[in-house]
Amino acid sequence: MLGKILVRYLRAYPWWLIGVLVFQFASAMASLYLPRLNADIIDHGVATGDTAYIWSRGVFMLAIALGQIVASVIATYFAARAAMSVGRDIRRDVYEKVSGFSEREVSSFGAGTLITRNTNDVQQVQMLAMMGATMLVTAPLLAVGGIIMALQQDVGLSWLIAVAVPVLLVVAGAIISRMVPLFRQYQGKLDGVNRVMREQLTGVRVVRAFVRERIEEARFRVANTDIMIVGRKVGSLFVLMFPLAMLVLNVTVVGVIWFGGIQVDAGGVQIGTLFAFMQYVGQILMGVLMATFMTIMIPRAAVSADRIGEVLESTDALARPADPVTTFPERGVVAFDDVSFTYPGAEAPVLEGISFRAEAGETVAIVGSTGSGKTTLVSLIPRLFDVTAGTVRVGGVDVRDADLDVMWTGIGFVPQKAFLFTGTVASNLRFGREDATDEELWDALRIAQGADFVAEMPDGLGSRIAQGGTNVSGGQRQRLSIARAITHRPDILVFDDSFSALDVTTDARLRQALWRELPEVTKIVVAQRISTITEADRILVLDGGRIVGSGTHEELLATNETYREIVESQLGVDA
Repeated sequence: MLGKILVRYLRAYPWWLIGVLVFQFASAMASLYLPRLNADIIDHGVATGDTAYIWSRGVFMLAIALGQIVASVIATYFAARAAMSVGRDIRRDVYEKVSGFSEREVSSFGAGTLITRNTNDVQQVQMLAMMGATMLVTAPLLAVGGIIMALQQDVGLSWLIAVAVPVLLVVAGAIISRMVPLFRQYQGKLDGVNRVMREQLTGVRVVRAFVRERIEEARFRVANTDIMIVGRKVGSLFVLMFPLAMLVLNVTVVGVIWFGGIQVDAGGVQIGTLFAFMQYVGQILMGVLMATFMTIMIPRAAVSADRIGEVLESTDALARPADPVTTFPERGVVAFDDVSFTYPGAEAPVLEGISFRAEAGETVAIVGSTGSGKTTLVSLIPRLFDVTAGTVRVGGVDVRDADLDVMWTGIGFVPQKAFLFTGTVASNLRFGREDATDEELWDALRIAQGADFVAEMPDGLGSRIAQGGTNVSGGQRQRLSIARAITHRPDILVFDDSFSALDVTTDARLRQALWRELPEVTKIVVAQRISTITEADRILVLDGGRIVGSGTHEELLATNETYREIVESQLGVDA
């Protein structure tokens, strides 16, 4: 998967990669040529006392060294540009994939791990692309080129290289083989830390309300300790890796000096040649060490790439049709035809045999006990889930055949839990329609009974909204969410218990404004309070995932026992 992802994204930047190859090659060749020049200066210039030769060769070496530095800087720049672009592209694709997930996929992965995969995991792959574009080019050039140049200097000492390189590879292989499972564990533990942290931040009010701070601190401590233990094991292997590599390098250099000194004493090798051979041995082992360092990075990046690939290659449960329908002959009409729905892994369906039709401009209310399937039913209208049997039609078109973007423009959905984004009141309302004017925003707020409190805010429409709307009350969040849906100008408005935080008076005014100002809009209302739905054109009563009653408030009171029980249970509340 790692290779597949790197090839997929790096091929978009061929010129940057060509620049890396060209300038890294130039840098490596300069590095390999410098020891030979150094040997010539020692063996010829110093030995003969030829000062002019020393100066000319020295200036030439300086120029090559400066050229090596420039080439290395340019190659690193190209590598950084390519790697950062790859990271950006992967994050973009992961985000676009996740944004198209249904509730099923989001729940399957988990929000915490999806965030980790689009941040830390992408960073690991990005870092490998950066280091790989430099080290994986330089390492083989130094290793292979160093061997060739060393053999040209002295074949008799080459057996030291033949011993040192395999020993270094065996040491690296033994350590890396232990690192791979640890890296996978580390990324999993990182998911756990993110998950616990996210839950505690999101549910901070609940934590404080139930005095769970100490327990949650202990829970985070466990997750934090788990990742520390795995990280410590990885760190221990890193600590072991580099001393062993340096031990091999230093022992090899000692061997070169020992056996080379014997040959120098015997007159078989010149001192300059010995120094050059030592430098080439250092370059060879440095090339092997760089390759080893890359092989340490590869396992972790491979784990991260697998996790990214799981997201990118996951099958979206809400498959978009190959030839989507973009025209809706019955605008504002919602129809359920013998619909059933079962959550994955559930033993029994949540909804079964649901059939009804809401005409354009009609108000259809849905009531029932907790767990009767009300939220699931309205979630099928904008196709947040796909039915397991039957058909849901919006505007006369099966939602599975419709162009989702076009269909969603005709639906305003107000969820059970009102959510606001970081920004201003205006930016949150324009989330429904970006080109809405200020006057249209105020009109939507007046209908949603939110104009008064927004006008009292310091900057009106420009007043700041914190993440999740935590700086406004629950009732204000609901009214802003309703105003956002109205700003959308939909043909169908779906309210999933969206009036629960409103007082009875505000609830009544809001309903009257909706019915009066938006008579042509179809309204599907899930409600717990009977007072919210008494004026609905039709009320559907759900029980155990089935429709057990349908009619007006008066009709159901007279004929439906389940509805009558719900009404009687709220008489004291509604009185």
